[in-house]
Amino acid sequence: MKKSKLLAMFALLLFTVGLLAACGSGAEEEGETNSEGNTEEENSAEASEELSGSVAIDGSSTVFPIMEGLTYQYNQEKPNVEITLNSSGSGGGFKKSTVGEIDLSNASRPIKEEEIAIAEENSIELKELEVAKDGLSVVVSKENDFIENITVDQLKEIFLADNESTKWSDINPEWPEETINIYSPGHDSGTFDYFNEVILEENPMKEGDNVTLSEDDNTLVTGIESDPYAIGYFGYAYYIANEDKLKVLGIDSGDGNPVKPTAETVQDGTYTPLSRPLFTYVNVASLKEKPQVYDFVTYTLENAASAAEEVGYVALPEDKYQSQLDEIKSLAGK
Repeated sequence: MKKSKLLAMFALLLFTVGLLAACGSGAEEEGETNSEGNTEEENSAEASEELSGSVAIDGSSTVFPIMEGLTYQYNQEKPNVEITLNSSGSGGGFKKSTVGEIDLSNASRPIKEEEIAIAEENSIELKELEVAKDGLSVVVSKENDFIENITVDQLKEIFLADNESTKWSDINPEWPEETINIYSPGHDSGTFDYFNEVILEENPMKEGDNVTLSEDDNTLVTGIESDPYAIGYFGYAYYIANEDKLKVLGIDSGDGNPVKPTAETVQDGTYTPLSRPLFTYVNVASLKEKPQVYDFVTYTLENAASAAEEVGYVALPEDKYQSQLDEIKSLAGK
């Protein structure tokens, strides 16, 4: 009798152990837990929220719309990372990045030799990253009914300081005898630098009462849209955002075939000479020493294509972003 009782107790013990094991297996299927009872998914979310610190960005107003979208999206995922984003122009950004004041410097032109020299003097290494392409757009008001296209030579007549043409009729007798009002990015702008290089060939631009300079592209848009005798230029995204108020001009580079900026003509290079790359420059020390900077830069390269297209710029080929991402990971020792 005693023997049968022992066998029954032993069988009950085996059943209890099996039941507990089954329960444990079910818990694992629902999600693995750590010693604090959190699932792997919860741990990942917590790690995402725990990333903190600051990222300081300044520079080109042309690149600003891309970065504005990226910083907003990034902060939805990483709310504890504090990002400051300003737009003092490409030159203004490099003034800060070459002395280590900011982590990323947006630019609508490559860094200059003298800026590289300043960075080296301050033991700063800046890594260039291309984020999109832009077609610098020459625009007039929708109220302008006399011009659709313009040649590079005519742009020189309008903008060059040593040219005495001040009225539209001075450029073309068929155009109105009205003063040309010029709107241009300021001298700290990479857009100004690019226009100065490829159109004015490094010669001084006109100054005076009929010339408005501003690093704020929205100021240029406002001035041009209300004046049928105004002309100006800025990044393609600002034209796209205001195409109901502005008219973009076709550019004739000398072959008699004017081309307007579109995603296709910018990407294939037929919109010449005003197609250009857009950059951000990251401080390599920040990349290595600040996890939040590395995380934001990788996020930027992974999402720059969609961010660029969303605001009207032209995305790069996917392999270009990937090769830059590989370089960033290598620089950061990842």
